[in-house]
Amino acid sequence: FGSSFPLCSESVRRPLSAMQNAGMQNEAGTMDAVKEYYSKTLKTSKDLQTNACCTSASPPDHIITAMLKIHDEVLSKYYGCGLCLPEDIEGLSILDLGCGAGRDVYIASQLVGPKGRVVGVDMTKEQIDVANAHKCWHADKFGYSNVDFKLGYIERLDELGLEAESFDVIVSNCVINLSPDKESVLKQACRLLKPGGELYFSDVYADRRVPQSLREDAVLWGECISGALYWNDFENLAKKCGFLDPRLMKDSVITVENRKLESKLGCIKFISATYRLWKLDGLESHCEDYGQAVIYKGTCPISPDKFELDGHHAIETGKVFPVCGNTWKMLHDTRFKKHFEFIGNFDTHYGIDQGCGTVIPYSSAKEAAAGGGCC
Repeated sequence: FGSSFPLCSESVRRPLSAMQNAGMQNEAGTMDAVKEYYSKTLKTSKDLQTNACCTSASPPDHIITAMLKIHDEVLSKYYGCGLCLPEDIEGLSILDLGCGAGRDVYIASQLVGPKGRVVGVDMTKEQIDVANAHKCWHADKFGYSNVDFKLGYIERLDELGLEAESFDVIVSNCVINLSPDKESVLKQACRLLKPGGELYFSDVYADRRVPQSLREDAVLWGECISGALYWNDFENLAKKCGFLDPRLMKDSVITVENRKLESKLGCIKFISATYRLWKLDGLESHCEDYGQAVIYKGTCPISPDKFELDGHHAIETGKVFPVCGNTWKMLHDTRFKKHFEFIGNFDTHYGIDQGCGTVIPYSSAKEAAAGGGCC
């Protein structure tokens, strides 16, 4: 965590003014500029001008194995900022928002297996054409066909014939920051998820609100930088859209590695982060203590020794692990239930769960607690 991305950019083949003249003052202009950038300006990942859409971390072995079975043209047109495929997805229905040429779709296709399905959505016809061109090639490679690609906007998924509550997991890899209407993206995702499903995605965030002048810079937007939300605005927006307790999986610093663009950004810091957002009834706004605990059985195939729910919960196999009420639900009311034993219930409330970072705000209560017994 916290490691910088390596330099992975070269000069694009078209002048900056071509993008800056595309028009970024409204939603339609933003979408057109992004389509222009990802269909005409970028031919391969080598054409990126910054490292915001580059991934430095080495993938786990099972992902590397899956990538070896993906067509070279698909791999060459990957513009992601992280790995956004969660564990234990065999047999599930997966939706990839902003799938591009389909790299993550074809990885997920192998992980869900012949009984699962994967749908990719992208607004750029040139990218979808590449993804579709290699469907038969991948079907022959995998021994089955379970993918579909749809041309459309991630803000308007209701126009694509996708049934409500029909997906177990929705993923996205460094794309939501490109959307001019992020609230619609999150609301549409929540509508399409089954109860107990999750939105698991990597994206770019800022340590403060990005000024409008930078948001109107088409190159910075296309490079997944100036469209980034201030992290706290994102968490509040996620809660508003139905994902009440956003969980951060991992994060790393984006160093940009382009002096000309860095000079425009001033002191703003950008972070690549992976979140998981659960669609669960009964989640609370804060982590509350009900005296509960779980024991991980070690039965997730890729995690025999330790299960990582998020960056704050790494649960060792066989160990009694205290959890708040929200964490209990994220394990008990989801596909992970079969991997855990559960201790306790919701009958008795013991106050805020201070282990999750929130403490009681009253100084008098803290002083009384430090004094000893409950009477």
